Amino acid sequence: MAALAPPVAAIRIAVRRALTALPAGGPVLVACSGGADSLALAAATAFVAPRLGRRAGLVTVDHGLQEGSAGRAGAVARWAVEAGLDPVEAVPVTVAGRPGGPEAAAREARYQTLVDAARRHRAAALLVGHTRDDQAETVLLALARGAGPRGLAGMPERRELDGVPLLRPLLDLTRDDTRKACAALGLTPWEDPHNADPSYARARVRTDVLPVLLRALGPGVLDNLARTARLVAADTAALDDLATAALATPTGVRAAEGGLSVAALAALAPAVRTRVLHAWARELGACPAALSHRHVAALDALVTDWRGQGATYLPGGLRVARRAGRLLRVD
Repeated sequence: MAALAPPVAAIRIAVRRALTALPAGGPVLVACSGGADSLALAAATAFVAPRLGRRAGLVTVDHGLQEGSAGRAGAVARWAVEAGLDPVEAVPVTVAGRPGGPEAAAREARYQTLVDAARRHRAAALLVGHTRDDQAETVLLALARGAGPRGLAGMPERRELDGVPLLRPLLDLTRDDTRKACAALGLTPWEDPHNADPSYARARVRTDVLPVLLRALGPGVLDNLARTARLVAADTAALDDLATAALATPTGVRAAEGGLSVAALAALAPAVRTRVLHAWARELGACPAALSHRHVAALDALVTDWRGQGATYLPGGLRVARRAGRLLRVD
């Protein structure tokens, strides 16, 4: 019997580790575009899941942005059925008219579709094929946007997406690993032309920026960027826990008369205080997607740079003012 190709083995081990951590019951669904990353992930899941006593299915999303996209989605679905995955769905979506640029609109449509499928099939988790290369690109894009620690933390291995666990088993593996795995398994991945389209920021990072960094700084750049994301994520989680505790405990920042105590807020470390203000703004009803650093900085100024200024406006028409030593929502 021929030896198993190392990339195939590595991806199967990563998938096994991810699936073993899940509670029993419910299938797992792989999001698969037909590209090398998601195709290698789907093939590994089709192999591993039944050996763990779990069903595995696949969802492929047709964004309708390219000629022949419906045919490609159908081809991915047919392969999935042949590979033993069940359930299998090829779902068309409409991207036009959604908020944000083309990338953001397509991503929003894709994840909404995946969450809907997971709920429909009562899936234990969604699996997506992001690799270490994707993580490095995410960190570089966050640096360019000045996104702060939360952006530099990159993509977590696990997160809750509208109540559905989303897993990224391949974050410790490279894009080259997935291509080699597909070749070893006789699979022909689809090369999305958008991945090389310079009108997309991520494509420019992938084709222009990362190759320069690799030439200038060596192949360890990918590992170092991914490690930076893990370290920042751990620090961010600790700070988030401190902020949660400050809001939750009776002796925290909440004033007995309502609102937040300015004195208690001022006593917090800045990194904790701004997280408290961000979380409180969301409690008040500010839309998370629209709540930015600018809004939180304005709230913080009511605490640390008080000069008698008026109310601060938050997304959704909310107003917060400083009154009698407290931050209060005002009409």
